[in-house]
Amino acid sequence: MSRHLNAGERIIESETLSGGITAEMRKLTIWTTDGFSRNLVLRTYTDSASLQHAEDSLERESTALTTLSGSAVPVPELLAFDSTATHCEYPSILMTHVPGSTVLADEGVDDRVPLLARQLVEIHAVKAEPRPREYQAMTTADTVVVPTRADAEVWAAAIDVLRGPVPTYDGRVLHRDFLPGNVLFDVSQNAAPSITGVVDWAGASWGPTDLDVAHCSTNLALLHGPQWGPRFASAYEEAGGVLSESTRTRQYWRVRDALACSEEVQSWAAPWREAGRVDLTPGVVEDRLDAYISMLMNASGQ
Repeated sequence: MSRHLNAGERIIESETLSGGITAEMRKLTIWTTDGFSRNLVLRTYTDSASLQHAEDSLERESTALTTLSGSAVPVPELLAFDSTATHCEYPSILMTHVPGSTVLADEGVDDRVPLLARQLVEIHAVKAEPRPREYQAMTTADTVVVPTRADAEVWAAAIDVLRGPVPTYDGRVLHRDFLPGNVLFDVSQNAAPSITGVVDWAGASWGPTDLDVAHCSTNLALLHGPQWGPRFASAYEEAGGVLSESTRTRQYWRVRDALACSEEVQSWAAPWREAGRVDLTPGVVEDRLDAYISMLMNASGQ
């Protein structure tokens, strides 16, 4: 840290940020020589499982923040990163702190979904040279975990979708983990909500826009109810986003993402409960995932 502070500056406070699953997040308060303070964020990979992918994640995030600097997408400023723990005890990345808060409540979701959709359209419009690394699929037909109370026949049909060929696509810059927990809002009283930042670019990739839309749709379906999955996809197109013209292709990406969620749905939901959504019990989340999968299969991805 000392290498990346200005002369005379020092850390006066370290606060652990909630919500992280794969890494520890700390907000650092820096005392400046003019008597004021500024905030930085340090992400550190310490968990044994996340350490296996830390180098790739940090390379992806550092490249994404550099690419997006100066774009219409509000992101932190990259200050430094150490993907191989050459200078740090663990692989780490240092960036500026973006103001705002995550909002996970059901109240106001009607207002936030169009904002999320427009923000994702702006991300997909970014021109990147060189391209980010190709997306990672995250799941296979053999790794899906079927919930206990799920409709086994519907899930078997959904798993068969993954056994089909991967659709061709025109690639775009993807966030790859675009969801309400990674978007910061200004929710000042008596003012309409607005997005102040998009964070956690560790999965930044090159791939189909359908995949980013599918991922946010899955998360909204679990947070607010299955109907919010297709509503987000519609909002994305209304905002000018372009998805596959093929109904079968749309279904493929949405089913793929929802099934990938099945493998770690409870670790996804734990930070939501910690943030106050205590209603999202393990049973509720699994039932919503089951209902969403059924919706996707019955509607053929519409």
